[in-house]
Amino acid sequence: MTPLSILDAVVLGIVEGITEFLPISSTGHLLVTQHLLGLGDEAGKVAADTYAIAIQLGAILAVVALYRLRIVSMVKGIVGKDAEGRSVLMLLACAFLPAAAIGVAFGDSIKDKLFTPWAIVAAWAVGGVFLLWWKPSHGTRNISDITLKNAFIIGVAQSLAMWPGVSRSLVTIVAALLVGCSMAAALEFSFLLGLATLSAATALDLAKNGDELVNAYGWGTPILGAVVAFITAVIAVKWLVSYLSARPLARFGWYRLAAASVTAVLIISNTIG
Repeated sequence: MTPLSILDAVVLGIVEGITEFLPISSTGHLLVTQHLLGLGDEAGKVAADTYAIAIQLGAILAVVALYRLRIVSMVKGIVGKDAEGRSVLMLLACAFLPAAAIGVAFGDSIKDKLFTPWAIVAAWAVGGVFLLWWKPSHGTRNISDITLKNAFIIGVAQSLAMWPGVSRSLVTIVAALLVGCSMAAALEFSFLLGLATLSAATALDLAKNGDELVNAYGWGTPILGAVVAFITAVIAVKWLVSYLSARPLARFGWYRLAAASVTAVLIISNTIG
């Protein structure tokens, strides 16, 4: 098993933090980065994959920090002291269910079939072409205007992101725009839904494979990776909100196509496999 150095932990934390909430797929980037670093061979695949999920804690905490007022509102809603917070919480629960059900039923099969470099290349390329082709019109819905039907549609779209390279952020932002949300509302709902989904996925994976992670890498490097992911995710989320307030999603299409092309060259040259 290839050991995980401090530099590896920092690199993976940066990749996770930057890519988790951008519409470019954090899972795809982490899997390719693992291959480039020589991590995740047969003996250490479970530990490496669990590490990639564990450092999502940093990205989760970034959303908690940035959207703490909304989260406080939802907590108050649970105890009946904030009607809007309770409504948003119900919407997120509705949107969370489709991916949760599919993940529990088919999660292991999806990992076996789709967590490969060529599958990532295909998802990056398809997403890139879609963004360059699609001409969205932003709606005016705020989060409080989203219906349960809208939330469920966004949740179904999120299920597509189980294919690494698709990007959970991409499909949820696109779905939110399609049901009439403003860009600001689409981004916030995507981030909050990511908070719920990533928290559940991280907790489930750590419960199943946490011992293997600690046995392989100890506690220090996972914590370091999560801290780096937190810092970079805060920066990335703030940047994305500012960027998309005046610029189109389409520009990420060119990046996705470039990532797909570079990764294809790496595969063909046997740099990664």
